[in-house]
Order: sequence, then structure tokens, then C-alpha cells
Amino acid sequence: MLRKIRLTLAVLFFAIITLLFLDFTGTIHAWFGWMARIQFLPAVLALNVGVIMLLSALTLVFGRVYCSVICPLGVMQDIISWISGRRRKKKFRFSWSPAKSCLRYGVLALFILALAAGAGSVVALLAPYSSYGRIASNLFAPVYRWGNNLLAYFAERVDSYAFYETSVWLKSLPTFIIAALTFIIIAILAWRNGRTYCNTICPVGTVLGFLSRFSLLRITVDPDKCTSCGLCSRQCKASCLNGKEHTVDYSRCVSCMDCIGVCRHGAISYRRPVKKKAAGPKVEKAQVDNARRSFLAGSAVLAASATLKAQEKKVDGGLAVLQDRQIPVRATHIVPPGAVDARNFARHCTACQLCVSVCPNGVLRPSADLERLMQPEMSYERGYCRPECTKCGEVCPAGAIHPLTVAEKSSTRIGHAVWVRKNCIPLTDGVECGNCARHCPSGAILMVPSDKDRPDSVKIPAINPERCIGCGACENLCPARPFSAIYVEGHEMHSEL
Repeated sequence: MLRKIRLTLAVLFFAIITLLFLDFTGTIHAWFGWMARIQFLPAVLALNVGVIMLLSALTLVFGRVYCSVICPLGVMQDIISWISGRRRKKKFRFSWSPAKSCLRYGVLALFILALAAGAGSVVALLAPYSSYGRIASNLFAPVYRWGNNLLAYFAERVDSYAFYETSVWLKSLPTFIIAALTFIIIAILAWRNGRTYCNTICPVGTVLGFLSRFSLLRITVDPDKCTSCGLCSRQCKASCLNGKEHTVDYSRCVSCMDCIGVCRHGAISYRRPVKKKAAGPKVEKAQVDNARRSFLAGSAVLAASATLKAQEKKVDGGLAVLQDRQIPVRATHIVPPGAVDARNFARHCTACQLCVSVCPNGVLRPSADLERLMQPEMSYERGYCRPECTKCGEVCPAGAIHPLTVAEKSSTRIGHAVWVRKNCIPLTDGVECGNCARHCPSGAILMVPSDKDRPDSVKIPAINPERCIGCGACENLCPARPFSAIYVEGHEMHSEL
């Protein structure tokens, strides 16, 4: 029964979180956006004390159920491992193995250093929720959208508008490659050895492993009933149950309940453990030593998250020279409204790509810059940031993008427009245009005579940077090709009109 409950909850969480990255209408987020906010790392970066305390209390009571129910990457590994077992027809294919403590704490130390140093790309590579977000948005979402477009094609043939086509395009080649490699590596590990990634690499699993040592309810083995048949060890995908010695490494146990169902003698139960003298002092001493090391590691993570708030991120200033490229070179990259400033966004963003997936205008895309690798930035080749759209702030689970009202969004200055005289159609072709002024939502662009002494001369745009909010409508809708005559330069610190 416990296993069935766990499986039901895990499937529900996994399916809904996956839909958060696939749903391009934003409907799912209105109901289940909270599932992204209760992920461990986003809650830490957002300093969401309530969620952190809830997850800690959940672990102290039930063990690492977060890893087996709430974490989408953990559930994905279970699915791959289950498929592997079905195809290979080897139900009992695992075995107990000692903990790889050096590797686990080495990766955790690297994770802590990356947090303290503000190296968001390294943090995003190791964080489980971020890794799954990139896999879902880069690998699963295109397939989902192609399926939607196929349904839209057939629906159109019968005069139905139940579906509508949506564009499918590669937002960032480096991010796609990283997502594909991450999926391949984790899939191979899960296919062969179950939860290897969770118990050797995942820093969140290592931190929660410390708390799970002291959980109220744990998997316990009754040595009086156990016949040392070893079935439980061969069924344990976390490789943490030693059926011969009747011991369980609770720092690696994810409370999946698989061992309970396979035991034929009722020797394994999920309950509050009772101390027995049979356990030798050597084993007890080893557990205490490991607990001390884990406590130091967990304390370091909490200290690092506090240190992260005080870090400053240097961003180059000045204006970039527009080069002969479709995408302009911006001296300061543009971060979404609600990010407050570039530093706040960089140190809170987990690069999970949830905001990229939900952006209806195709404005957000993962950065290819090494310093901000995989973190979203704004680019206006496919659309512009509409003042009435507040999707990215609504779905961000880590506090990198704060929710804004439509009024606040419309008055937030994230950049300013820059006019490039040599590319402007009225001057190059001698014809009237004014496209940028007509579509500017804040009225920051006016068309004025190119020759002040000749009122009837062709008109060119005059930009009022104090009114410009940096939405990118002018850049996106400028008809000059292949190089736009107007582009947006980002602001390191956002401000209000």
C-alpha cells in the first residue's frame, strides 16, 4: 500500500511538472505553478523559508521522499530504470554498494563554491530541478509542439479551431547540447544502476541525506525475521540496503518502499526504528562520523545561500557598436522585467528554462555567453516584450523574476532604444517609414524632419530615452533588413518611469 501511494503521488507530480514546461498557453501554471516553487534549490535561492522548512520537516519525518516523489529528475530516473528492468527481464538486478562519500561531498563542495562565487552556470549544471527543466524544454517540448501542430493541421481541415499552430525553433544550440548530454548521461546511469546519479552526484540529495539520517520513519530490517536471502538488496535501486548485515544507509535511501514489497518474510518495515544492542559499536560509530560530515556540508550550503545574497556581479557598461549581424551586440544584456537588476537575476536564476517555455512572444532565450550560460536573456528577433504580458514573473520559482502587475510591467524600464542612422530606410531609400514610432507602446519615439531647416524632408525617429521601457517593439518591427535600424540596449539596473 505504501509503495502504491508513493508511486501515485510521484506520477502525478512528474506529469504536472512536465506539463509546466510543455504548456505554451499558460493554463497549467495558473493551477499548478506552486509545484515548481516547492523544488528545493529554487526555494533556497528565493529564500522561501516556509518551503525550506516544509521540505526539511518532510524529510525529518518521512526520509528522502522529496527525491522519490517531488523531484522530477528523480522520478524520471525511476521510469527509465523501470523500463530497463522490463526490457532486460531482470527484476532483481541491483546490489548493495558502499557510499561514494568522496565523490558525493566533492560535488557538494563544488556546488557550494559555485553558489558563493555566483557561478550560476555551474550551479545550474548540478541542480536536479534545473537539469530536468532543460531536458523538458529542449527535448520534450519540441515533440509536444510538433504533435500539437499536427492536430492543428487536421483540425483546420474540418473547420475546427480547437488547436492552433505554434512555432518550434532552436532557442540556443549550447543549451540544447547540454540538455541532450545531461539526459544521455543520467539515462545511462539509471538504465544500468537506478539511482546512481542521486546518490553520487546530486548535491540536493546529499544535503537531504543528512536530514534523512534522523527521520522519524525509516526502512528497518528485523534481523530475527530476516533470512539473509538478499532479495531486498537486489531490489534496492539506491544500493543502500545491505541484506546480509541488516543495515540501511539512510543518507542514500529515497523511501521508495520497493524493498518492503519484495521481502517474503515480513522482515522489512517502514516505521520508527528501535535501537537494539545487536548493532555493533563499529557500525554506530561510522554512522555518527558520517552524520558529522553531512552536518558540516549542510551547514555550508545554508551559509553559502546567505553569502550569495551579498555577491556582486560585474557587467560591462557602455554602448555596443552594431555589427553586421541580425542579432545586435549589446554592451549590457537585457534581463526580464521583474528581475530588478542583472546581479539579482544572475544569482537567483537556476536556468530551468520555465520562463523560456512559457514566454508567448518568443522573446526569452537561453544565453550562449559563458558567464551567463543557459540563463535566459531577452532578444527581439521573433517578437517583443508586450507590456500586458506578465507570464515570466508568474512562473519563476526562484525569485529571479518577481511578479509584476500589468501597470508595473508597463512602467518598468529594462533598456532604451538606440537608433542606427546608416540603416534607417528613410535615409537609405528616401521613403517614409515611421514603423518604430507607430508601434512604440510608451510613446518614446517621434518622427521628426531629417533636415531641421526643411520641414518637408523625410522624417526620422527621435528617441526619448526617459520614456523608453526597452520592450523591443521598435527593434522587432523595424523593416530594415538584414540589420535593424533601431535596437535596444539593456540596463544593468531597472527603474520606473
